[in-house]
Amino acid sequence: MAGFGQLLGRQLRTTAAELPAFDVVELDTLIDSANLRPAHWSAIATALLARWDDYAGFVVLHGTDTMAWSASALSFMLRGSDKPVIFTGAQIPLIEPRSDAPRNLQTALILAAHHPIREVCVYFDRRLLRGNRSSKLKSTAFDAFDSPNWPPLADVGIDIALHHEMLLPASSRDFVVPDFNAEAVAVLPVYPGISARTVDAVLDSPSVRALVLRTYGVGNAPDADQPLMDALARAVARGIVVVNTTQCANGRVHQGSYATGASLAGIGVVAGADMTLEAAFAKLHFLSAGGATPAALGATIGQALSGELS
Repeated sequence: MAGFGQLLGRQLRTTAAELPAFDVVELDTLIDSANLRPAHWSAIATALLARWDDYAGFVVLHGTDTMAWSASALSFMLRGSDKPVIFTGAQIPLIEPRSDAPRNLQTALILAAHHPIREVCVYFDRRLLRGNRSSKLKSTAFDAFDSPNWPPLADVGIDIALHHEMLLPASSRDFVVPDFNAEAVAVLPVYPGISARTVDAVLDSPSVRALVLRTYGVGNAPDADQPLMDALARAVARGIVVVNTTQCANGRVHQGSYATGASLAGIGVVAGADMTLEAAFAKLHFLSAGGATPAALGATIGQALSGELS
C-alpha cells in the first residue's frame, strides 16, 4: 500500500515510546509474498548490505507465506553475519483490528537493537527462530511458525530469554549476493502412484541444476517402480543433484534405514539430513548461483553452512 512506511513509523512511535531508534526503508516495488521469486532475495540482501555499517541490526518485514524461504536464502547470502537480521510479519494486517503486527515488530526491533544475535532469524508470536530452520506450519493461528528440528533461539514473555547456546557462534563475514536463475531448483513430492513421466516433466528445463525430492518417513521412495527409479537415475547422470528430504515436519533422512531409501542412495541421491524444504531449496539455489559443479554441490549439501542442519 502507498505510504506504508510512513504509516508504520507513526504507529510504532505512537504506541511504543520505549522502542530503540529506527528508520523505515521501503523497497521500490512492494509485492504480496506469494509472488516472491529468487531474484527478490538478492534485492533484500542488497538493501541490507547498502546500510550494513549504519545500524546495530535489521528487521525485515515480510509476508508470512514465503517468509521462511526468504529467511533461509538470506542465511546463506549473509554467512558470518555480525549482527541480527530478523524477519517478522503478521497474520492480521497492521491496519486491521486485533493485528499481531505491532507486538511482533516491537519485539523484533528490541531484539535487533539490544541482543547479541549474529544470524538471520524469524521472530513470530513470542519466539525467535533460526531463519533456515523455520517453517510456516499454521495458516490462521498467531503462532504460525515453528522450527521443528531446532529449539527456539529466544522465548519472549515478561522477559526476553535468549538461549545463547542455541545461537550461531561468531565468525567472519562471508557475504555473497548472487544472480539467481528461478528455474535452477525444482521440488518434487513423492506420492502413491507418482510416475516416471512426472519426474521427466519436472526436470524438462535445461536450466534445472538440482531437485529437492520430498520422500516418505526417513527418506523412502517407491523403489519397486523401476521406471521411476530409472528416471531419477537419468537425472543424476545428467548432472542434476537430487537431494532427499522428508515430508515429515520432525526428524531427518536416513537413506540406509530401509531398502527403499538405500535404493535412492544407490543411484546417487544425496541425503538432506534434517533440513527443511525451504532451507534445502534456498541452499541449492545459493550454491548453484555461485557456480558450484554438480560434484561440489552434492558434496556441500550435507555440510552445515549456516546452522541449517544437524
